[in-house]
Amino acid sequence: MKHSKVGSVMAADVVSARYATPFKDVARLLHQHRISGLPVVDDEEKVIGVISETDLLARQATADDPYPPRRRFSPPRLSRGARDDRRRTRARTAGQLMSEPAVTAHADDTIAEAARTMARHKVERLPVLDDDDRLVGIVTRRDLLRVFLRPDEDIRREVVDEVLVRSLWLAPKALAVTVHEGVVTLAGEVEGRSQKEIAARMTGHIDGVVAVVDKLTCRFDDSHLRPYERTMHGVTDDWLRKL
Repeated sequence: MKHSKVGSVMAADVVSARYATPFKDVARLLHQHRISGLPVVDDEEKVIGVISETDLLARQATADDPYPPRRRFSPPRLSRGARDDRRRTRARTAGQLMSEPAVTAHADDTIAEAARTMARHKVERLPVLDDDDRLVGIVTRRDLLRVFLRPDEDIRREVVDEVLVRSLWLAPKALAVTVHEGVVTLAGEVEGRSQKEIAARMTGHIDGVVAVVDKLTCRFDDSHLRPYERTMHGVTDDWLRKL
């Protein structure tokens, strides 16, 4: 089953900064290109960090107050996050301002893998790297959501070709497959419970599928059998039906 790759939805025209790029130039790049973040690269175009609008705002928010209140006690030791914020208050270049290490994706990653990376690290964009770990693009949450604009007929065609025919070895019309607004409905009868579960699970992994409505039934429950026994059981049933 083919999944859309990050390289097919990323933006190849990437706005980036160097370690020594001045703070104001970073702010200017974000404003001029109407973007909320950018990667920082070295001389070999390898990503060494990422800057977001949040990083710039943190610099202003944590800047020293010209009239600080008088303290009556010693401040507690700063956490790593607090130390990073303190460092940003003095940042004059992109390298001093950036967050590191950068969270990235590769052009050959699937859209699902990139989405999981974004969710796990709570980021809105990922610099995209090639096989040599050089910057080749950037992908945002909005880019990943394009997969859900896939036409229903394209989704149905892939369910029939990849799930029914190639994976379950069924005839194209062995099961009823309908798709509406990305929701796939599977109906009909299969041999064993394992086939029913495989059909629903594989369909749910197809790009653009929003949900799967499983209306499949099975002739017998083979969930207690070993994989070898399931295969032999199916072969025997086919042979007996031909007698």
